[in-house]
Amino acid sequence: MAEKPNAMPEEENVLLHTALFKQVSPEQAEELIPHLNQAVYDKGEAIFEQGGTDHRMYLLEHGRVKLVRESNDHRIQLLSIHAPGEVLGEIPVFDPTGGPRTASALAMNHGTRVVWLEHDALFHWLDQHPRVAIDMLQVMAGRMRSNNEHISDLVFMDVPARLAKTLINLASRFGEPVEEGLKVPHDLTQEEMAQLVGSSRETVNKALMDFANRGWIAREGRSIIIYQPGMLIRRSRR
Repeated sequence: MAEKPNAMPEEENVLLHTALFKQVSPEQAEELIPHLNQAVYDKGEAIFEQGGTDHRMYLLEHGRVKLVRESNDHRIQLLSIHAPGEVLGEIPVFDPTGGPRTASALAMNHGTRVVWLEHDALFHWLDQHPRVAIDMLQVMAGRMRSNNEHISDLVFMDVPARLAKTLINLASRFGEPVEEGLKVPHDLTQEEMAQLVGSSRETVNKALMDFANRGWIAREGRSIIIYQPGMLIRRSRR
């Protein structure tokens, strides 16, 4: 992990590009600059670890990060993937007990960059700008809604529907237009893709093969080319 100076040009201020601070003026955001710490991670390195008791909130500036949770018998579950501009590790910051962390955050790319704030600096700033707390509640409410929807999907949707929904979600966040269609470089192993869908690797591979045979998608290493997103959307709603 390589630390960098706190100072950042205004046009590179990551705070201005996050949903969490969308109602904040550049001048208000600049007040936090002296308190920002920046760090760079290589692929596979932990930004924070499950069980940790730090009180930092992270903002992903560049790269992708996956949240994983380890069970008592050392099984690993992939919980979510995060893109630039998203918040990481906010639960211990707003939890009155202060922790511990419920998952680990691992860099998915070399040169993954985050900035982080300590609890005290953030709360002192919120005292000066209470309107931002409303934005934080909105972001957290959105995340809670997504979690509830995911739980509902596990109960009511079959695996192909969940897979179709997962592919559409990944495409909307990471998709790259190519001549053949939409390329989604998910950079996940088969086991991780299965964990994200919430099923076994064999069942997810069977569904992927079915989608490919129908001409909806094609697999290309750790990327998927989506030819017919409309068919995936329709399948996700069945």
